[in-house]
Formats: sequence, C-alpha cells, structure tokens
Amino acid sequence: MFLTAGWALRAGLPCVALAQSVESAPLKEDEKLRYPVTKTVEHVDEYHGQKVADPYRWLEDPDSEETSAWVAAQNEVTFGYLERLPHRERLQKRLTELWNYERYGLPRRRGQRYFYTRNDGLQNQSVLYVSEGLDGKPRELLDPNKLSEDGTVSLAGWRVSEDGRWLAYGLGHGGSDWREWKVLDVETGQPREDHLQWIKFSGVSWLPDGSGFYYSRYDAPKEGEKLTGANYYQKLFFHKLGDAQSEDTLVYERPDEKEWGFDGEVTEDGRYLIISVWRGTERKNQLFYKDLQQADAPVVELISGFDAEYGFLGNDGSVFYIVTDLDAPLRRVTAVDITQPDRSKWRELIPEADSVLEGVGLVSDYFCALYLKDAQSQIQVFDLQGRHVRDVALPAIGSAGGFGGRRDDPETFFYFTNYTTPATIYRYNVETGERALYREPNVDFDPDQFETRQVFYTSKDGTRVPMFITARKGLKLDGGNPTILYGYGGFNISQTPGFSVSNVVWLENGGVYATANLRGGGEYGRAWHEAGMKHLKQNVFDDFLAAAEWLIEQGYTKPEHLAIRGGSNGGLLVGAAMTQRPDLFACALPAVSVMDMLRFHKFTIGWAWVSEYGSSDNAEEFPILLKYSPLHNLKPGVNYPATLITTGDHDDRVVPAHSFKFAAALQQAHAGEAPVLIRIETRAGHGAGKPTAKIIEEAADVLTFALEHTK
Repeated sequence: MFLTAGWALRAGLPCVALAQSVESAPLKEDEKLRYPVTKTVEHVDEYHGQKVADPYRWLEDPDSEETSAWVAAQNEVTFGYLERLPHRERLQKRLTELWNYERYGLPRRRGQRYFYTRNDGLQNQSVLYVSEGLDGKPRELLDPNKLSEDGTVSLAGWRVSEDGRWLAYGLGHGGSDWREWKVLDVETGQPREDHLQWIKFSGVSWLPDGSGFYYSRYDAPKEGEKLTGANYYQKLFFHKLGDAQSEDTLVYERPDEKEWGFDGEVTEDGRYLIISVWRGTERKNQLFYKDLQQADAPVVELISGFDAEYGFLGNDGSVFYIVTDLDAPLRRVTAVDITQPDRSKWRELIPEADSVLEGVGLVSDYFCALYLKDAQSQIQVFDLQGRHVRDVALPAIGSAGGFGGRRDDPETFFYFTNYTTPATIYRYNVETGERALYREPNVDFDPDQFETRQVFYTSKDGTRVPMFITARKGLKLDGGNPTILYGYGGFNISQTPGFSVSNVVWLENGGVYATANLRGGGEYGRAWHEAGMKHLKQNVFDDFLAAAEWLIEQGYTKPEHLAIRGGSNGGLLVGAAMTQRPDLFACALPAVSVMDMLRFHKFTIGWAWVSEYGSSDNAEEFPILLKYSPLHNLKPGVNYPATLITTGDHDDRVVPAHSFKFAAALQQAHAGEAPVLIRIETRAGHGAGKPTAKIIEEAADVLTFALEHTK
C-alpha cells in the first residue's frame, strides 16, 4: 500500500521555488527518450538526530499548478514512448475482445426480491438489477454509467432494506475513497431526497422497519485537504429516512481516541446494534453493542482491549456467534452469552483446524466455513452446535467466496475462480447440500491450453513458501520465457487463484505468470502475517527475491526476461525488490505504491498502516523503515530495470505523491538506457470503481511495456 525514498542535500532551508519546474532534457546518452527535468528544493527533515533530504517535497501538493504541469509533462513522455511500441494496438484489441463478456455479482435476497449487479461486457460500470423471484424478469434499478460521461462515477456500495422497499447506495467519484450515499424507492425506481456526504470506510445497516439506517462518517475536510488530509475521529450516526444529514443522530464517538473507527450492524432480529471498533489495519478489534429495544440504552463494551480479531456472525437472543483468533491463530467460532460475558463462560463451537479459517457465513441456521489450505479454498458446513455436516465440493483447485445470506434464506450463493476460470456463480442449498450452476461466463479463449502448478520454494531464512505458476502447457524450461512475478505480502491479505483478462493475454503471448504467497499475507494465519510486519518486513522482500531466484534456477526464465509486478503494498514490494536487487529483473511494474516510508502516515488513512509498518516518529522503527524505503534507497549511477510506474491523480488511499517522488528520484538516479516512466491516470484513484475503458487502456500499456522489456 505505501512506501518512501531518500536523497542527500544540505540541511537548513525551507522549500523554495527554483526556476521552471518542467522542461525537456536528454536522458544520459539516450537521445530517443527525453524526461522532463524535475526541480529540486532544499528541504530537509530531521528524524531522531538524522537529517534526511526530501528534494521533491513540492510534489506532495496534487493541486498546485507546478504539480499539474509536471504530471502533464510526464504523461506526454510516457504516452509518447508507449505509442511507439509494437504490439500495443494488437494487445489492446485482444484485451477488449476478452473483456467483452457478461459478468454478474452474487445475488442478495430481500423479501421475494433478488438484487444483483450485471455488466454486459464493456460497460464502464456494472448496473444494479432487481427481479421478482430469482428467475423473474430483471429490471434495471440503478445504472451508474448514466451519472457521468466518462464512466468515473461508480456504484461503491449498496444495501436494501429488510422488506426490499428501499435501496441505500453509495457513489464514488473519480476513484476517491469518499462516498456520498443516497436512497432509491425500489418499487418506482425514483430517488428520494436523502443525501449523505463525507462517508469513508463505512457501509450502512437498516433498521428492520426500514425507517432509517446506521452509518459512519468523518467531519468535512478542510479546504484543499479533501484528497490528502488525515482521516481521524470517525463517528457513528443514525439517519432517519427523509431527514437532512444535519439532523442525523450521533450514536457513538470517542473524542479521546482519534484513530478509532466504527462499523455499525443491526442484528437480524433487530434487537441489537453491533459496533465493531477498529484501529489501524491490524486485524485486532473491539466489539461493543447497544440494545435497540431499550430507550437511551448505553453502548456496552462487550470485548475491549484490541487483543485479537472478533467478527460478529449472528445471534440467537443474548447468544452472540463470533469468529475469533483469540487463542487460535488460525481462527475458530465461539458462542458468547452477553448476560454472562466473562471469557471463562465462552463456548467453543468450531475449534481451530489445521488450515486458516478465512471467513464464515451464517445462513439458514448453518455455518458455512471457508478455509484456506496452502492458499486454496475448502468449504465446510457446520450446524449451530458446531457439528460438521458436510464438505462442499468445488469444481477444481482455486478460490471460492460468498456464502452470505440470512437465517431465513433458503439458499446461498458462492463464486468459484482460478487463473483460467472466470468467476462462476453457484446456487447452494445449505440444508440439502444441493449445488446448481447459476451464472457461467463465456470468455473467448481456450483455458485447456494452459495449466497452473503450485510449487514450494525455500526463502533466505529457510521458510517454505508456496507459489502458483501458470503457463501454456508444454512450456520449455530453457530460461527464455517472459515472466511476470506478482506479490503482495502484507496486511493479512491472502493471494489466492483468481481470473484476470490481463493475465490471460499475457499467457497467450507466451508469458509465464507466477504469484508468490509471501509472509505478511494471511495464507497461514496470524503467525504468517506477523512474520512480515514492522521489524520483520524484510522477510517479505526476501521471500519475493527467493521466488525470482527459484524461477531462474528452475529454467522458467532469466533476469533479462523477468518482470515484477505489485500494487499498493505490493508496489512497495516491487520498489524494495528493485532497489535491493536491480540486477535480478528486466522490468518493474509498481502500481499505486507506497514508496515513502518516512511520510506515509501523514496523509489520509496512512496513519492506519503504522500497525503494519511502524512509524518514522518512533526512534526504534525509523532506521528499519529508512533501510528499505524505496524512495530513500535509490542510488545514483545504478542501472535499474525498465520501470513503468502507474498511479491515479485522485488516489486518496495511497496519495500519488509516493509515485511522483519515486519517479522523479528514479529518473535522476538511473544510469542505464532502459526507460523509467510514470503513467498518471486522471480522474482515477486507488483502483476501485475504475471504468472498464480505463482498465483496458492501462492493461494494454502495462502489458506492452512488460512484453517489450522481457521478450
């Protein structure tokens, strides 16, 4: 998600404006590519007695005229280069052909109505439909494509009232994390006047009678800080249908805890408001509740202390069902009676297994438990007493998800996917175990030409790490294959097999695609995650470098044919890998990356990542961050891989200053002739809600660049 870099300038002076910020100049002896000249300023910060220069600090202001000019100049160079590359038009045409397939979201039932999203293939945004009964004629309910000319307004969340009468929906604009929520009459399709703003990192939860819903929001940002200002002091509100937002009731806030955030969820029986209290990105939370049947009932701190993860699944009266990793690093399911909340009274229902419990759905009085076994999905069904009922057979090795629903739902839905299978939706009767195909995409390629292997390799410290490798059948291990190595390695997020049109096009062009399941992820539970956090973050980079070396040793590829790719926290991974071992790769593809590890916590929600990375404000953690921060570990005179940095000018998750500063510093330090480019998408953010047209254009550019520099 984030990163940093450093430089050496003399200290003492504030940021000063020097000459013109952008002009053309030759790149070393290479007359074919001319980078914009990026001005430097004599800005120096002091961290615990050590001075660190930040010559590109001015690029942290995304709205300044100078930054806008720099963005335009960089894009002119980047697109000028990409347009000259062979195969670009052919790859974009093939990407468009493959992307043109019908895609559905998992259906949700409310009353007799079913709600789901559908994209006919090349629509910029998926459309929300409703049908009377599962097989009823679909009726368009909300088409976000009609809300903007360029397709950059997205449906960023939606929730239907219990009776299926009202739809609350969130809209995202230009890729920003900020959401505005509105309400629609499902029967008539007409919008209401309800309009809520400054909502971020929150859904909504209706009262059973549909009179209103709970949601969380921040105060409006200060002028000029909408996309960069830190997000603190989230508050939980209740919105009564028909009221102005200014009249909403404040349900809970903690002015003494600026980092606390709140997820409010009404229990299915309408009795309780469950408040999950989060702090940062580490999966350790608190669980509070409020009795909605008692007037002026207080918020009760059921589980406090941020000592473990606690996920509310449902309840039978005062008995709450909770999935937790307390005393169970791979997670288990417990029953907690809130009338006897002492932990000695908790009752274990589903004990910890030998595989990580990735998620649980409570449907039709059954627990549907999703496990990960070596990053592959396995599904088991249990009754409310925790007795194993059956396993759910999956079509092949891959990833499954879904299994949501309500206690009175007759069925649930889940999807299955892997590297050569687009997300296919199944209808599942939890009581009988009957599985039926619901929606199967038809993509214009032959999956039988390709195969996926799972291998295990040894990292620097002897740790056994899994990796998926997908390639054309009969691949020759002669070291000559263009290869993309992908990784993430952070925030307890598991990398499981999934379908990607972009990857299919890469495979069709003779490429190998490898995904390494690095430490820092969630593939093996809490211990695996913590082995790649804070002072152990180097383990993640070592795992990634070892994956590259294994691919080379086994004959899949050679350094001159190897590209590395990752986004967000995975972009940090790419930045660290290419600065630590520039000789190992021909091409680097960091996207929406964290590159400045000394300042990531200064912007938007970056402070929440301190639990994962540590902070430069901490004297013990500062040298650890400085040692691997990509921005600060670029060295003048080094021959770095061909690099295409991608970001969005509206990214308020990982602000684009990370990518801007890294690109400027890399262009200055780079001694080789391989191109170092930055592609800056306008009206785009961290990735969510990006229009299909922009996705295809960017994918074509990235694949063209990768193919050019690995063939």
